[in-house]
Amino acid sequence: MPQSLAQKIIARASGRSHVEVGDVVTARVDLAMIHDSGGPRRVEPILKRLGVGLYDKDKVVLVSDHYVPGDTEEGAAILQLTRRWAAEKGVTFYDGEGICHVVLPERGHLKPGMFVVGGDSHSPTGGAFGAYMFGIGATEMAGVLATGEIWIKVPETIRIEWSGTLGPRLMAKDMLLAMCGRLGMDGGRYQAIEYAGETVRGLGMQERMTLSNMAAELGAQAGLIAPDQTTMAWLAEHGATDLPDPAHWQPDLDAVPDELHRFDAETLVPQVAAPHSPANSAPVDEYEPTDIDVAYIGACTGAKYTDLKAAADILRGRTLAKGVELLVAPSSKRDQDRAADEGIMKVLEDAGAKVLPNACGICAGYGSARLGEDVTCISTTARNFRGRMGAKSSKVYLGSPYTVAASALAGRIVDPREVGA
Repeated sequence: MPQSLAQKIIARASGRSHVEVGDVVTARVDLAMIHDSGGPRRVEPILKRLGVGLYDKDKVVLVSDHYVPGDTEEGAAILQLTRRWAAEKGVTFYDGEGICHVVLPERGHLKPGMFVVGGDSHSPTGGAFGAYMFGIGATEMAGVLATGEIWIKVPETIRIEWSGTLGPRLMAKDMLLAMCGRLGMDGGRYQAIEYAGETVRGLGMQERMTLSNMAAELGAQAGLIAPDQTTMAWLAEHGATDLPDPAHWQPDLDAVPDELHRFDAETLVPQVAAPHSPANSAPVDEYEPTDIDVAYIGACTGAKYTDLKAAADILRGRTLAKGVELLVAPSSKRDQDRAADEGIMKVLEDAGAKVLPNACGICAGYGSARLGEDVTCISTTARNFRGRMGAKSSKVYLGSPYTVAASALAGRIVDPREVGA
């Protein structure tokens, strides 16, 4: 029986030779990821009430990223609790190293064929590595931490194929926003999206991570990309061991998706999503010239090494428009260090950027840089819901790092292709 990649992974996790769409199975979890916001402070009270401990401390990874650097009384208390819990339980803990969705893969925790849950809505990022990874709430997470298992209804597969080569100053963020614009935020129907096609195969791993991460914005449970040599080379470079044969984790050629959508990278232009939904995406010229006050390069979808490099390509030797504030919160310390070694951080700072901690920052609504009343921001983040990044009267437009950097120079939303090399 032909199986999709999602079916193959769920079948293995549930101890079956195959599963069918609609089956409800109990699956063994290979790894559970939690962070300071939804982690110990939420799950520990549940575990205590149940009188149980962790099923396997070696299959739990904890990351502090939401309340970093803990510059409020509440944040400091949450971080203290998180650190104490990590020490007591003996789990792998990354403290202030960056955003969980970036830290986990860069430390080699995610591999093809794994069945993984995360205590965060952007957990589908793991799909970039051929892992079935999805977000769950604190109550479900407590159950996973106690038993190592979770039930799942085998999803349909929605295949999204991209053909052609991306043009200059276009990124995975533009691809995803275009998908949101056409399919809407419920286009994924809480099923499994499988990204495929020559455009996807041509992307580097951090760009693929953006596609899988924002499967959540399409309303999907998971956003899978079948592993290839690019995947395996990246994993080997980042310390992953016991790597599986990627040939084993491919969808069967005769597996028929429940839906198929095709996109053409050759005709794609830079995309911008207007407030207050990623589904309000359209070609950038539809939102020109919108004046901006703040440009934000941050979050798991917009401040990885490749994102910082893209922004620097625009900003090199230039300065910000008068009155515009450029905030940069690198997604991880490793990515920031690499960018610093290559002179990228200096380019950003020379242009006038203010560098913030390696954390979720204002994307998740934390920190002193939250947007004030009536502020208009263009951001590399994944979401632009009303009030998410600050005052309810603020307005957030989404764009790629190229588009955000170019807009910071102009003081208004512009097509990054208009900025000379």
